[in-house]
Amino acid sequence: MPDIAARPEVGRLTGRGNTANLEAVLALKPDLILDVGSTDATYVSLADRVQAQTGVPYTLLDGRLDRAAETYRALGRLVRQEADAAALAGYAEATLQMVRERVAAVPPERRPRTYYARGPRGLETGLSGSINVEALAIMGARNVAGGQRGGLSPVSLEQVLAWDPEVIITIDQDFARNVRADPNWASVSAVRAGRIHLSPKLPFGWVDFPPSVNRLVGLWWLGRALYPDRFPEDLKPLARDFYARFYHVSLTDEQLDPILAGRG
Repeated sequence: MPDIAARPEVGRLTGRGNTANLEAVLALKPDLILDVGSTDATYVSLADRVQAQTGVPYTLLDGRLDRAAETYRALGRLVRQEADAAALAGYAEATLQMVRERVAAVPPERRPRTYYARGPRGLETGLSGSINVEALAIMGARNVAGGQRGGLSPVSLEQVLAWDPEVIITIDQDFARNVRADPNWASVSAVRAGRIHLSPKLPFGWVDFPPSVNRLVGLWWLGRALYPDRFPEDLKPLARDFYARFYHVSLTDEQLDPILAGRG
């Protein structure tokens, strides 16, 4: 059975935190470099530069969740797999439509004030418009840091205390492990109510990065975290189906349990 944790990766070629180099990529002799994520001018320029340096065609596709179906169809045309791409695009469209219909039925005042905590201290978050909190926006969560537009931003503990979020979503195991016993966070409503949720992230994040279709399954997970009465589905079969469709991996319960717990 495949071990999804052991699959080799080339690394990130462009953007902040890139870990790959052009020599390593060229050694693989690719016919196409495919990049999914932000399509702003900075990344277009990076793509053009890599294509010029390598001589390999470089395609940059939109990684936003609301463009997932369109991105898959474009990918299908590029690699001549239109039928398979259409099936995955249909899954994306159906998932997004279902989520939007359920969230639309939630009165605005019942949508929880939510803080997205990054880093071991939980003091980095995504502002309004940040692709890092796109999934939260689709789920109708009221981002407590949404009063200002931007990307990722450091914040102070005093600011979080003033926001007093009802739900905390995090991708950091250390923060999730320690915050419940941290007296500095004890007065926060989410901490007092035990509504601190550690997102799955294996092999790719369910909520944040990379900005691609890996976050589709995360919408189900966020639904359970934010609106448990409206998203009562068992996450195991949903995750198992998603991993089979998109990653071509059949998961056992032994593999799935630590994924859902945010470990790995």
